Amino acid sequence: MTAGQSLADGAAGIALLHLETGNRPAAYEALRHATAGGVSIAEGASLFYGAPALAFVLATTDHPGLAQARAATTDGTAIVTRRQLDAAHRRIDRHQQPHYAEYDLIRGLTGLGVVLRRLGNHDLLRQVLDYLVRLTEPQGELPGWWCWNGPERRQPPPVGGHANFGIAHGITGPLALLALSHRDGITVAGHTTAINRISRWLDTWQQHSRGTIWWPQTITLTDLHRGTPTQQTPLRPSWCYGTPGIARAQQLAAHALRYATRQHVAETALISCLTDPEQIRRLTDRGLCHGTAGLMATARRVASDALTPIPLAAAEDVHRQATPAADEPEGLLDGKAGADLVTAAATAWDACLLLS
Repeated sequence: MTAGQSLADGAAGIALLHLETGNRPAAYEALRHATAGGVSIAEGASLFYGAPALAFVLATTDHPGLAQARAATTDGTAIVTRRQLDAAHRRIDRHQQPHYAEYDLIRGLTGLGVVLRRLGNHDLLRQVLDYLVRLTEPQGELPGWWCWNGPERRQPPPVGGHANFGIAHGITGPLALLALSHRDGITVAGHTTAINRISRWLDTWQQHSRGTIWWPQTITLTDLHRGTPTQQTPLRPSWCYGTPGIARAQQLAAHALRYATRQHVAETALISCLTDPEQIRRLTDRGLCHGTAGLMATARRVASDALTPIPLAAAEDVHRQATPAADEPEGLLDGKAGADLVTAAATAWDACLLLS
């Protein structure tokens, strides 16, 4: 893979920062670097890599010198999406369980749906939504998104697979896209049913401890049969796997369907996270994915739609007080670009995190 094409940690993410903050010369230089070796539509192309990643970034600029790149990456995104949709439907037809990379935000069809929404390709977006509806259909005792693989790449999967709750790799990513599309007026048959299926699953696995509301990062078949997660307390309050991202997805779903009670619970969960020193101490970097920037970006979007006052200053203070590591990378998801972008721009760049 060519690192420049990565939205997560390459030049594509750097270009997004510069475009959003108005530094056009630096943005165009980063884009030239990102596209110098061509743009990938091979396996692995996704919201965070290759043609779709560059399409997401280029959608923010009308620079005439980038018109050809915009057209190429737009076409490439459509090719990648159709290929992945075909594979996903074949997998479902065979009654097999998915790998979360089939549907997740980072590598899968939810992420491609984010790009299509940004590009305004509503016809192909509706095909992605049709797939997500189908993904939520139960398979026996298991939800359709139950994965055969495990959450850790370097470890063998748990017996019977797992269900993932995080917005980056789990079912709250599809929930957020379904909710945002519904809010946009872009709907498909079974759309509301799919949102409700996921929301009821999250209701079932909602946890309470020390005055906080939270959800497990993952559950196994053993957890499912026992009716309680192995995880006993909330872990790191990160965007990717923690309460903030999960709460935002549920807030969006509740807002879309005008379900005030569920929206209040989601917002209360975020507040309990922001005001719990034990959780906040678990954040050890400034990044969007795992760190204080992700918490701030998520809290800001929750506050913008909230029925309940959100202590946004708490998240801003946590990020402002975070010290950059000596080896802090330059990239968007885990590095300086994301940490800077969250304080510099209040635009729709955070659609790549499914926050808007």
